[in-house]
Amino acid sequence: MQSRIREILASHGKMATDPTSVESSADLYELGLTSHASVNVMLALEDEFDIEFPDEDLKKATFSSVDNIEAVVSRLSGESV
Repeated sequence: MQSRIREILASHGKMATDPTSVESSADLYELGLTSHASVNVMLALEDEFDIEFPDEDLKKATFSSVDNIEAVVSRLSGESV
């Protein structure tokens, strides 16, 4: 799942750092992810995993690291981490 998340970050995150090579706990906002780009990442994640982020998960912390994204997507999709 992390590789799919990282591919989406690489395609939609518009980060200065390659998200495929960062630690899974690294702060993506510190690495260049903007709030605008995080919306594009969220939409791509919804399409990729056939999920919808509920309002309570639409916060900066959800998209702040690959680990956080994976935990929320796993919970919403029913896939185990």
